[in-house]
Amino acid sequence: MPFEHNLTNSLPLILATESKYKQNVLKKLGIPFLAISPNIDESALENEPPNELVIRLAKEKALEIANNHLTTSLPEKYHSSAYIVAADQIACFEQDILGKPGNKEKAFQQLRRFSGNKVDFLTGLALFDTRTNAIYTLLEQYSVYFKTLSDDDISHYLDLEQPYDCAGAFKSEGIGILLFSKLEGRDPNALVGLPLIALAELFKQAGINLLQQIPIAD
Repeated sequence: MPFEHNLTNSLPLILATESKYKQNVLKKLGIPFLAISPNIDESALENEPPNELVIRLAKEKALEIANNHLTTSLPEKYHSSAYIVAADQIACFEQDILGKPGNKEKAFQQLRRFSGNKVDFLTGLALFDTRTNAIYTLLEQYSVYFKTLSDDDISHYLDLEQPYDCAGAFKSEGIGILLFSKLEGRDPNALVGLPLIALAELFKQAGINLLQQIPIAD
């Protein structure tokens, strides 16, 4: 079932994810939206560059929602006039694409590799306009520079935050910020996988001022 956020008669917005982290970023705008999880194969193609991979997967997520989830079970305004936002993110280190560690042992090894080094995060963002069938995409990069971390620091951090479902094995919006010496990029929301500055740019391409869609509180 879709996850519903205070639906009103405002912009019919769908976020193609089950990620609570991305949902929390979008909630910052105060725009009502539906969150629906897409069902796609996220495997990389042979020799597919990381920047092309994240754009392709973001587009496929948006289109999967458009093709398979705009049913009569949703409010009527979503049937033919929805805006579908989808994102895909990977972390890259020394030419390796980093997955979610899944457990403490793998997370420890990831963070030990990162100590004193830079990790790049690539986010592919897609906006699909169901009224026109136009799809807009953008690639956002954000870099994280890690402090020199002791094994005790790494182990203590992992016990505190247990970021095993996060690519890179940290939560930048939480205690993970203390692992870094520097952040480099235009939008820290990109670290969570949903860059809002880029999202506003895609809506502008679709002819919509995203700022004007934010309701004023009573």
